[in-house]
Amino acid sequence: MKQYVIAGNWKMNKDLAESSQLVLALLKELPSPLPGVTVVVCPPFTSLALVAEALKGSPLKLGAQNMSEQDDGALTGEISWRMLKSIACEYVILGHSERRQYFKETDALINLKARKALVNGLRPILCVGETLQEREGGVTEKVVSGQVSGVLAGISAEEMGRVIIAYEPVWAIGTGRNATPQQAEDVHRLIRSLVSRAHGGGVAERLIIQYGGSVKPDNAADLLSQADINGALVGGACLKSDSFSAIVRAAGR
Repeated sequence: MKQYVIAGNWKMNKDLAESSQLVLALLKELPSPLPGVTVVVCPPFTSLALVAEALKGSPLKLGAQNMSEQDDGALTGEISWRMLKSIACEYVILGHSERRQYFKETDALINLKARKALVNGLRPILCVGETLQEREGGVTEKVVSGQVSGVLAGISAEEMGRVIIAYEPVWAIGTGRNATPQQAEDVHRLIRSLVSRAHGGGVAERLIIQYGGSVKPDNAADLLSQADINGALVGGACLKSDSFSAIVRAAGR
């Protein structure tokens, strides 16, 4: 059976009261696991503990939106893997295009974070993707290949079993534009081939590769039906329980 991971990235949305309302609504919408589908919710740091408590005993998993590459120290405003683990986080999004664009995160930094997450038992969701200028310039393959190589540097075949890669074309995030299923599939196939070349076909075949970029209930089924798409990293549509649960159910068909 094909395996899917559907993750909801709440970004900088939802205070404590709103987070409570959303997670309780999600638990009503998704009371039991769907075969082959793992569901992850990634609230802001301030809501992680509250959401973790609500998720106890449920099929939903908890993820964070970022993490420091350092264990601890004088790093004002940063959050460590230890802090995330202490509140039952299992997943962490790393290298989201917004982190790259607004906070100048590089492939090398994202790789350090990924390796720190892996050695400490967190599953990283590693984001890659090209800008509109890069796509129109015909360098999507070059850009994505370079990012995949950079963020996975030094990660072993065994560790790859806990890695998730999210392909998020930057030009489709929050714009209402969306890669066609075939455009998305082409890049997912490229990513899988790169991992196969580095770690072998078995590792590549088992790799979860999510699509992220204006995923909505009305396009989720077409995207998720593609051979090399194993899930979705959902932005705006995850902020309402009905739309996010509809995307989850599209994976469980």
